[in-house]
Amino acid sequence: MSTKGIKEIILKGFGASPGICIGRAYLLDKADIEVVSKYHISKEGVKNEKNRFKTAVKNAKDELSIIIKDFTKEFRQYASILESHILLLNDKTLHGKTIEFIEVEHINAEWALKKVVIDIKAKFQNMQDGYLKERYADIVHVADRIMINLVGVKDVNIKGIEKNVVLVSHDLSPAQTSQIDMEKIMGIVTDRGSMTSHTSIIAKSIGIPGVFGVENSTIMIKEGDLLILDGSTGLVIINPSEKTVVDYEDKKNKYEKQKAALIKYKDITSETTDKVHIMVLGNIELPEEAVTVLNCGGDGIGLYRTEFQYLGRNFFPSEQELFSHYKEVIEKMFPKYVTIRTLDINGDKAISRTTHPIEPNPALGLRAIRYCLKRTDVFMTQLRAILRAAVFGNVRILFPLICDYTEILEAKRFLYKAANSLDIEGIPYKRDIEIGIMIEVPSAVIMADIMAEQVDFFSIGTNDLIQYSLAIDRNNQQVAHLYNQFHPAIIRMIKHVADVGKEKGIKVFMCGEMAGDPMNTPILLGIGLDELSMNPQSIPNIKRMIRALNADEARIFVAELLKKKTSAEVKDAVLDSYGKIIKKYI
Repeated sequence: MSTKGIKEIILKGFGASPGICIGRAYLLDKADIEVVSKYHISKEGVKNEKNRFKTAVKNAKDELSIIIKDFTKEFRQYASILESHILLLNDKTLHGKTIEFIEVEHINAEWALKKVVIDIKAKFQNMQDGYLKERYADIVHVADRIMINLVGVKDVNIKGIEKNVVLVSHDLSPAQTSQIDMEKIMGIVTDRGSMTSHTSIIAKSIGIPGVFGVENSTIMIKEGDLLILDGSTGLVIINPSEKTVVDYEDKKNKYEKQKAALIKYKDITSETTDKVHIMVLGNIELPEEAVTVLNCGGDGIGLYRTEFQYLGRNFFPSEQELFSHYKEVIEKMFPKYVTIRTLDINGDKAISRTTHPIEPNPALGLRAIRYCLKRTDVFMTQLRAILRAAVFGNVRILFPLICDYTEILEAKRFLYKAANSLDIEGIPYKRDIEIGIMIEVPSAVIMADIMAEQVDFFSIGTNDLIQYSLAIDRNNQQVAHLYNQFHPAIIRMIKHVADVGKEKGIKVFMCGEMAGDPMNTPILLGIGLDELSMNPQSIPNIKRMIRALNADEARIFVAELLKKKTSAEVKDAVLDSYGKIIKKYI
């Protein structure tokens, strides 16, 4: 593997899937669909052009259906991602607008589709909701598949790779990723993509290291280059020196040993040295991810994001469809708890057939519980589905973005209304379901003592709480560096909510990114949270961390931490007191 005499180059991207690999680069040729000429279609030729587009859509659908049918056991759990792509093929915006451009502007189908994707991109770039922004990638992948069929070129053949390589590509769709032979592909590097894309979710699940969003990787990396890929840090090293290779081989061995060691923590309780038990759960967005939570030793699902069933379609999901998804998760997890969060995006932007004026600041606009209380038909459908599915296990319902006491009363009123409608129809449902609210805005923190009277638990959503409290848009690179989980105000707010919970006799959970970071574990333990919910892959590590800590000592530590004045002081205090322990788990 010697690269003596060649200067190593370091590229940086997002650590999309943890792990380290060392191997030769295999550049995956992107189907040549970018260079498409625009040409005029005669009035008489419009019908044929529309039919050509429809044929391409049908062929794309057939291809995805075949991929789903041929799924190996490892990938079968992700069928719903490709099924959602099939739904997108007939989406009103993607399909309907392309047909409209062909009809009105008399242009070729390739150019019409390209125009639609550009328009969609502009709309998605203005969205504040990170989750919804990520779904733009799904639209691009679907559009690319249609374009491949329009242009008449073959899609890249991942199945045909017959040697052990590091795959380097401009982008990888979930469909392409699900065709990977895990015995041949050592790792993945892409120009595009992010940590929360569906491709990243699949890569994490199957355990392939991945670094996404590496700008110009397909230009900088040449076929056969020796690469080191570190999916934990987001680094890609081209033609590393012999010393770097030796260093990373050592890191790789240590990582593999640590990974193997963590497996034994999968089924043990997360109990401190002084016998305080903290529940460690997983966050999911797809029903299929419930298996991952179980495989990682999760004590349940602390946050089931239900938005995926609403995205990229021309109609709202039916009660029966939602019921089936929820039931699948609940039965898989039984007897462990599943916490289902009601719709937490601007539904009118999720559903293509609806119209809604563009809001200047969507993060502060009509979203989450506000949207549900306006579109009560959508809300009632989901509530009925949750109540029905809850019969099959242990379920908690979670209302997001609660800012006002009356919103809790209204949300509960519709929950009781949904229950009453099921009673009238004689349909079985869970009668004693636990009700909780997300604490993710300052008003909810301040009013926590009053709001506690109406709920069974609080779930602190730190991602939004930090954003709203510090007035920071994490997607704005100008201010993203100010987003700081160690801000003393954030620590104080979390402590206040935990104290209120104890005073009022209700449990307090956390389901934001803070929960899965070992740097925060001593703080959250000392604050006195009852449950931590996180990315499933973080569960074994956090369990192991908890077992190395003493809860009583952590409480004393937090009492001193609350006196700190700056984020730097907070972070330094954590490292001074727990640095040696934390180092083992980062």
